[in-house]
Amino acid sequence: VVEISSGQSIIGKGGTEIILRGGKAKVIAGELGGLSDITDGKDLGMDKPVPPDHLLIVPRDDERGVYATTDARFLVRGEYEIK
Repeated sequence: VVEISSGQSIIGKGGTEIILRGGKAKVIAGELGGLSDITDGKDLGMDKPVPPDHLLIVPRDDERGVYATTDARFLVRGEYEIK
């Protein structure tokens, strides 16, 4: 469980899994695309809202992740950095 404040980001390495469990967040995409929403089977682009309880995967090490628009709580598996 990772809790971040509004305005903070979680930047994942390739293969990192992220699930929003509380609060609100938006996607940080890279030049080659966004985050893979495994639950809905689609790519989430820059600034798209992160759906709660959806499994998101960071496909590459290119600074992709999520940023909190309110205080937020995530389940994260894999390598990540809080900015």
